[in-house]
Amino acid sequence: MSHSKNNPHYSYSIYADTETAEHFDDSRFGGQVGQLIFEMQERVLLDFLGDPHPVTALDVGTGTGRAAFAIAKCGMRVTGADASRGMLKVAGTNAAKNNLAVAFLSGDAHALPFANHSFDLVVSLRMLMHTPDWRRCIGEMCRVARRRVIFDYPPLISFAALQTGARHVAQFAGRRVETYHVIRTGAVRSVLHANGFEIVKMNRQFVLPIAFHKLIGSARFTSNAERTLAAIGLLRLMGSPVTILAEIT
Repeated sequence: MSHSKNNPHYSYSIYADTETAEHFDDSRFGGQVGQLIFEMQERVLLDFLGDPHPVTALDVGTGTGRAAFAIAKCGMRVTGADASRGMLKVAGTNAAKNNLAVAFLSGDAHALPFANHSFDLVVSLRMLMHTPDWRRCIGEMCRVARRRVIFDYPPLISFAALQTGARHVAQFAGRRVETYHVIRTGAVRSVLHANGFEIVKMNRQFVLPIAFHKLIGSARFTSNAERTLAAIGLLRLMGSPVTILAEIT
């Protein structure tokens, strides 16, 4: 996540909160549906890694380190960067518990503290939607990547667009919410192209909003409903999040 002491954007405060960091995994990946979401996210990530695997990897907006750990288990040397010291503390504790050698460093997604082409692979999951300037963040990921970047985002054409609209209304009413933004895939493609990268693979995960699946709370319902919606073509048209694999041209 990005960080600025003077910036009022929620990503600079909510994720810096110690209590949020300590309960992050339970809130995002707890329960049947949360575990299913994590398993699907990890499966897509590992599929995109391909073979042979890169040697070095950077996880931008690493949070509690889940993506970093999945990559590290493949044998790569992994660095996780995040602006939230609370998140980094939890990630470090998790790494020690699982005996995984991941280096966690403080880093702003808008100005990564690494030289050009420092990593074979740069990954960022569930982060761009929360950053003030997603274009700049993609540019930074491309800058420090030597070969590949993998990231995801909620697309403009999806139920996520309706959900974020509702959250903006809630924010206007004074509630403290994460008013994430949805992103046009065409705009993502343009930013990548401007930074010397091209999309080579794309995956869409859910048709219905993740918040709805969590409300139902049944992994069986989620699997059956999403399978049915995919069969009639809705996943291809409006699935979210979209995960992108892009390679340098």
